[in-house]
This record gives sequence, structure tokens and C-alpha cells, in this order.
Amino acid sequence: MMDWSDHHCRYFWRLLTRQALLYTEMVTTGALIHGDRERFLHFNPEEHPVALQLGGSEPADLARCARWARDWGYDEVNLNCGCPSDRVQSGMFGACLMGQPALVADCVRAMRDACDIPVTVKHRIGIDHMESYDELVDFVATVAEAGCEVFIVHARKAWLQGLSPRENREIPPLNYAWVYQLKRDLPQLSIVINGGIQTLGQCREHLQQVDGVMLGREAYQNPWLLAEVDTQLYGMDKPAASRDDVIVALLPYVEQQLAAGAHLNHITRHILGLYQGVPGARKFRRYLSENAYKKTAGPEVLAAAWQQVTGLAEAPARA
Repeated sequence: MMDWSDHHCRYFWRLLTRQALLYTEMVTTGALIHGDRERFLHFNPEEHPVALQLGGSEPADLARCARWARDWGYDEVNLNCGCPSDRVQSGMFGACLMGQPALVADCVRAMRDACDIPVTVKHRIGIDHMESYDELVDFVATVAEAGCEVFIVHARKAWLQGLSPRENREIPPLNYAWVYQLKRDLPQLSIVINGGIQTLGQCREHLQQVDGVMLGREAYQNPWLLAEVDTQLYGMDKPAASRDDVIVALLPYVEQQLAAGAHLNHITRHILGLYQGVPGARKFRRYLSENAYKKTAGPEVLAAAWQQVTGLAEAPARA
């Protein structure tokens, strides 16, 4: 979810589900150590529970960043060993780390020594040269010995040579059976499944075999799906009864963020799929796409876009 699940996106998601654990986009250790740390680590208190996802391969640097994650109040720190981006490979982190389980174990050990919040790992079922289930087990078992207890497993291999990041999300076949088997073989670990999951019905099926489910692209493209997570998966009331309730709750946040210097399109780009499948959804998306980027765009633009889909004679500019 690089460049997608920023703090504006996560605030929006939290209006849809109070219970799901949210993850930041992957942040590199270099960006935190040498860049604008405030920008990368900032999150809204309403986002809890929220995990910081790190990219890196130097144990000392990861330990330093894990300590910051704790100090800033994150609920978890996650090491990404699954991203197949070219930028990631050149920096020696992401999916290529699956080929070096001992190094990942050293990284996890250093992170755990530096903080007292959970340290988790997100990874694939394999990369280019890894052809067997035994290699997947070896990777997980080696990292688990360093103290990692939660593994988020994208049920596809990553072909680092020959496929683009987008192709790596679609072309390698899904192999849920390996993830299920991983849980059976290592029952003491928490195994979370990821990849190609589009409905909460599918989530419930996976939860018969593993401990958790991670949603990515589907949650972004069809965010209203998240509005049923609390009721269907946690047995609790949902925070928003309707899509319109979400807009009403979002308008004060928009006003606050614009007053602090944010641009409207930085917020509204995350909500374009909110009305997916509802009459007027295309008008809603088009109005925001054509107007939210303007320098003078304010809450009234979101209110006007809302009017396109609700058919209200007057949509209020604030809740």
C-alpha cells in the first residue's frame, strides 16, 4: 500500500471500522533517519490500533526506528519482506529478504530488543528461486526463533526478475493451501493470510484455517466493505450506518486538515470508491477528481460531490 494508506486514508478507514488493525504504508529506515520524521510518523489518535510498517535490512537502523515506533505510540511495528518494487530491491529490503532468513532474524531480534511493542513480519510464500514449501517453513521458523510470533503471509510468490510490482500482485497464482499448512505445522504462531481476498465471506472461510486476514486493494477500491467488518467479524456494532454518515463525520476532519495546510485532494483521493455500486457514484468521483485538486478547494467541494450522489437539494458544508 505504498503511497496509499497514509494518515488521511487511515482516518477515513477508521470511520468505517473501529476494530480492524490498520497499517501504515511502508516507510524505509532511511526516510525516518535522514528525512522528515514528523511527516512519516504522524498519525491521528483516532487511528488506533495502528501498526508502523518498516522497510530496511540493517538491524541497527531497524532497531532505532522500532524504538521511535514505540515512542510515537504505535501499537505494532512490522517488517516488510514482501514488497517486490524495484526501488525496494535496490535498497536491499522487501521481498528479496526472503532469500536471507538469518538476516531477517537478526533484524527482528534487534527490533524486539529495542521496543516492547509487538514486532511482526509480512512476507510472500517465496521468491524467484524458492520453489518448495519447505523453504517457506525454513524462512518462518528461522525468523520465529528470533522472537517473531505473527507472520502476515501474502499467498503468492514474488518474481523479482521479469515481473513488475503490479504484475506481481496478479500473475503469480494464489496458493492459500501453503498458508493453511503453515498454520498447521507451526500452530504456536499467529498466521495472517493476505492476497486476492475480496469479500467478508471469504474472510470467514480463511478464518477457519488461520488466525487473521489482511485486506489491501479491495479495502481501498471498495472501502464500504470495511463498514461490515465490526459486525460480521467481531460481533460488534458498526460505527457508520450509511455512507452518508461517513461524509458527515469526515467533513469536520477536512476542515481541520485544510486549516493546518493540507490540500483537499490529498484527503478525498482516498474516498473515491466510497459510493461504489450506488447510483450517482460516477458523478461523485468525477466531481471530486475535477475540483478537489484546485488550490482554493474547501469542504464545500466535498459537500457538492456528496450532493451529486445523494440528490440532496442542499448538502451542508459541516456536520
